[in-house]
Amino acid sequence: MTSRRFGNWGLLQSRGTLDDLFSGRENSVGFLRLMLAVGVVASHARPLGFLADDLGFRLFREQTNVGNLSVFGFFALSGLLITRSARRTGILRYMWHRALRIFPGLWVCLLVTALVVAPLIALHERGTMAGFWAHPWAADGPLSYLRANWWTGVRQWGIQDLLARTTPWGRSAPDPAGVSVFNGALWSLSYEMLCYVMIGILAVTGILRGSRRFVLLLAALTYVWIVRDFLDSTLHDGAVRLPLIGGVSFHLMIYLACMFLIGAVLDLYRERIPVHDGLALLAGAVFVGSLLLGGFFVFGMPAYAYLLIWFSIRLPRRLHGVGRNHDYSYGVYIYGFLGQQVLVSFGANRWGYLPFVALSMLTAFAAAFLSWHLVESPAMRLKHWSPLAAWRRSRTAPPADDGTVPDTMPTELPEVSVAPAAVTDNPGLLPRRTDNALTLTEVDRL
Repeated sequence: MTSRRFGNWGLLQSRGTLDDLFSGRENSVGFLRLMLAVGVVASHARPLGFLADDLGFRLFREQTNVGNLSVFGFFALSGLLITRSARRTGILRYMWHRALRIFPGLWVCLLVTALVVAPLIALHERGTMAGFWAHPWAADGPLSYLRANWWTGVRQWGIQDLLARTTPWGRSAPDPAGVSVFNGALWSLSYEMLCYVMIGILAVTGILRGSRRFVLLLAALTYVWIVRDFLDSTLHDGAVRLPLIGGVSFHLMIYLACMFLIGAVLDLYRERIPVHDGLALLAGAVFVGSLLLGGFFVFGMPAYAYLLIWFSIRLPRRLHGVGRNHDYSYGVYIYGFLGQQVLVSFGANRWGYLPFVALSMLTAFAAAFLSWHLVESPAMRLKHWSPLAAWRRSRTAPPADDGTVPDTMPTELPEVSVAPAAVTDNPGLLPRRTDNALTLTEVDRL
């Protein structure tokens, strides 16, 4: 039976495999990531602005919400793309790329929070800055906030008592004095960093290139744990304290690692993964049905991962350029919660949910624009830097023109760190590959 039987739909015809169709530049991953970040901000607007349930929580039978769904989506996409990056680079280069993508933006966000936003909130709430800098390294001080959260783990949520009594979220705490929370969205970064470490270990041990069945086994084990949790919700959720990061929930780690590993498996078995519209339709039905009827984490989560990859290929080509040169998704995510707390402190939620969401988006995108152009993009220009290459360039730098002619010429040409055509982000300087390999330039923007 051919696609002509179904007109233009071709539901019983595979369009190829993931290996055939997932291109490094011609995909909609950037658009999907941006929409996922928008979903997080829209979902947080309800509890932060009105102390209501996160968006979709009741509709999805209290299993999850739009914000958490977005985070799971981030992990599935990252699992596929980060695995591709790890397979194509050495371990040191891989670690350098991951650090450049996550830390500069986070560090500046923390600095802005502690040194700019918090003092302004103190002035707004107290009418004076007196006492703000009295004990900066105290357990709730601004400099302690930087030290506690510098390595992705959130070990200090607030600064002094700021936002504790001027925001619904702060006033909702059992403590009559309220609770100070500046940026609750940062919680997921430590889990993402741990997934990066996991993939790095699998890469340096040769498993990604030579033993992909082991990764499939890891994904299956996390999935089995989730099925057990579905059948017996009394399973104990322990926590592990890690150096620099702090407490990590074992329960959350299993769920997020499962989505990350599903993405990794999709990449490692890419030549066997069909990109099929009929399969996507079935996955969509399972995804929506599990959200509305129950069983999302057992049935809907794998379907959701496949849907995201399918959308990244099958969405209109005009969306392929979103995030290619200007990736605002990370900035929207890390500044969205912070901006909403500040807006609520100034009473911006009094106009209702939709105006508050609009203001939240405007604030998040403005911060993301500045973060990308002033911090993230300049940091990513260092992705091909290495100490050895910098030392060699310094040795082979041309001498100052003093009118003399050197007695000897260099015996060897200096080594220039130029990326191959598959990884360059300088159109026109080097020929581009025409295959479907994911370029490291695209991966590094994740």
